[in-house]
Amino acid sequence: MGRFISTSLSWGGSLTGILLFVALWEWGSLAYGSFLLPGPRDALAAIMNFWQQGELWVAVWATTWRAMAGFALAALLGLVLGLLAGLSHTLGRALEPVSTVLLGIPPIAWIVLAILWFGSGSLAAIYTVAATTLPVTFAGAQMGARTLDHRLQEMGDVFRVPLSMRLRDFYLPHIVSYVFPALITALGVAWKVTVMAELFASEEGVGAGMALARVNLDTAGAMAWIVVVVALLLVAEHGFLRPLQKKIEPWRQVRGPAMPG
Repeated sequence: MGRFISTSLSWGGSLTGILLFVALWEWGSLAYGSFLLPGPRDALAAIMNFWQQGELWVAVWATTWRAMAGFALAALLGLVLGLLAGLSHTLGRALEPVSTVLLGIPPIAWIVLAILWFGSGSLAAIYTVAATTLPVTFAGAQMGARTLDHRLQEMGDVFRVPLSMRLRDFYLPHIVSYVFPALITALGVAWKVTVMAELFASEEGVGAGMALARVNLDTAGAMAWIVVVVALLLVAEHGFLRPLQKKIEPWRQVRGPAMPG
C-alpha cells in the first residue's frame, strides 16, 4: 500500500510538471502567434497528419535504431576503455587527452567528417552519435573505477571474500553509481545528435522531417517533430534505463514511512 501511494505521488508530480509546461507552451503560442510558436494542439494535429500519411512510424524507426546503435557502440567501448583506464594509471594518463579532444569537437564537425567519409545515410548518423557520446561513457566508467574504496579491497583480502562476491557487492554498486548518470546523459546526447545528423545527411528520419518542415516554412510540423523526439527520449530513458537502474541499484529506492495495509 505504501509503495503504491509513493508511486502514485511520483507519477502525480511528473504529470503536474508536464501540465505546467503545456500550459506555458499554450500561453506562449497565444502571446506570439501560432506561426512563430505553434501551440500544443497545432503540434498534435501535425503529428496526426504524419501518422495518417504513414510518415511517422518510418521516421521514428529510422531515428530510433540509429540513435540506439550509436549509443550502444559508445556505451560498450566507453565502458570497457573507461574501466581499464580507471584501473590502470598509465592507460588513464594516455587516454584522458584523447577523451578531452573528442569531447571538445562539436557534433557538427563530426557530421561533416562523417558525410565526407561515409556519405549520406545511416552510417554517418551512427558514427556521429558514437563519436560524440563515447567520451561521456568513458568518463563515467573511468571515474567509477578510479574511486573504488581501497579499504573494501583490503577488508576483502583479510576476510578472504570470494572474487564473485567482491564484484557483486563491492565493485559493481560503486561503479554503477557513476556509470548510469553518464549513460543517461549520453542517451540524451544521442537523440539530439541523431536528429542533427539526419537534418544534413539523410532523407528519412525525424531530422529529415524537420529539414522538410524548414523548407516549407511549416513551423507546426517542425514543432511536432520536436515533440516526437522528446517522447522517444522519455520512452528510452524511463522505459529502459531507469527500470534497469532500479534492478541493479535497489538500495537507491527511496522508502517512505511504513504505512498500515
